[in-house]
Amino acid sequence: METIAERLKSTLQTLEQTVQDAKRPSHSVQLLAVSKTKPVSDIVLAYEAGQRCFGENYVQEGAEKIHALQHLSDIEWHFIGPLQSNKSRLVAENFDWMQTLDREKIALRLNEQRPEEMPPLQVCIQVNINDESSKSGVQPGQVLALAAYISQLPKLTLRGLMTIPAVEQSETQQRQTFAMMKNLFEQLQLHYSQVDTLSMGMSGDMQLAIEEGATMVRVGTAIFGRRN
Repeated sequence: METIAERLKSTLQTLEQTVQDAKRPSHSVQLLAVSKTKPVSDIVLAYEAGQRCFGENYVQEGAEKIHALQHLSDIEWHFIGPLQSNKSRLVAENFDWMQTLDREKIALRLNEQRPEEMPPLQVCIQVNINDESSKSGVQPGQVLALAAYISQLPKLTLRGLMTIPAVEQSETQQRQTFAMMKNLFEQLQLHYSQVDTLSMGMSGDMQLAIEEGATMVRVGTAIFGRRN
């Protein structure tokens, strides 16, 4: 059975080969290791193998892991799950990134709750690109309005867009979805010079996402194995 270090190495090799085949610049795509439901010991193994960016979906679980690993000061923690407003303080006080921002109310709370001594919270707007009722995220036409609101909040820094596409799609449909996100991303970049992150693609569609312009892929199963 492969170790976490071996799976991480294989994932990075696939990522880098896909970037090269797509004729994109080396190091233009970042790997976010999705460690939700995995024990702290697994995160340490990935860390020891060189991984520094980790994504958590559940606020309480994520905050507990951050505290347990606070001695590893160069880990970058991303919150990538849906966030209820009554849990916003845990994100504001613990995480480096919030990738699933989709409401002005949450943005305002995160801004107000971000501690003065911490750098601004890096945020991505989550887009419900396939208009699924089961998923969070703004409609594509709402991106610029939410971006304008976020840009007025001093303790938040808008970095880009994130999406979780519909699962039951053909490869052609997946490509179309990713291409729509790339187009939205480029529109956002015209308005905000600091926008550099297009977070899309997971274990099953990472290569397609990279080919269509992702700058960050969120991979859990391929690194840590299936969740229990």
